[in-house]
Amino acid sequence: MSEAGITLLQAWKSGGSLMWVLAGLSVLAFAVVLYLLFAQRRGALAPRSLLSDVFSKLQTGDHGEARRLCERRPCAFASIALAALDVAQRTPAGLRPDVSAAVETAGAHVAERLQASVDWLADLAAIAPLVGLLGTVIGMYQAFGGIANDLAANARPVVLAQGVSQAIITTAFGLVVSIPCLLFHAFLRRRTAKRIAGLETLAVILQKAF
Repeated sequence: MSEAGITLLQAWKSGGSLMWVLAGLSVLAFAVVLYLLFAQRRGALAPRSLLSDVFSKLQTGDHGEARRLCERRPCAFASIALAALDVAQRTPAGLRPDVSAAVETAGAHVAERLQASVDWLADLAAIAPLVGLLGTVIGMYQAFGGIANDLAANARPVVLAQGVSQAIITTAFGLVVSIPCLLFHAFLRRRTAKRIAGLETLAVILQKAF
């Protein structure tokens, strides 16, 4: 690296203690992305084997076994199916249960949970630049405060440089954390919308199965 360049370690030291906050936010964002990629897989929200078994039991009228299947494999579809089965259980024998309201309510709760988990990334994307901005304020305060406190009225350039360096580094690292968060949030938000649409289709099929 050239003499005018700066290493990552030097940048880290220049950023001060707020760099640890930004590092913590980046680790948290990475963990959230991994969790969402895994937890919101189609197979995790509505496993094919569970769908097949539950609809098979509903066709034969074995609601008790359908309930046991859902309880053994908790997931988004199981939550909706259990809400419908609760209504079916309370419906007098010989009457067709009206599960539409229960299915819609359970589906809305599931959709809200899925969307709320993705919004974590939007929150992190908003917080990271603010932490960087705080570093900017602190850096500029140190820079101009050092000049103001110089009794000889000829402040050394290094005093100003250190404060400005912290201001620039923390701002840059705040954006480095924020931009990927926004990109993944956009991607996962669209994927979540598709997952919710798929669950809505399953909910319609589930209502017809009773």
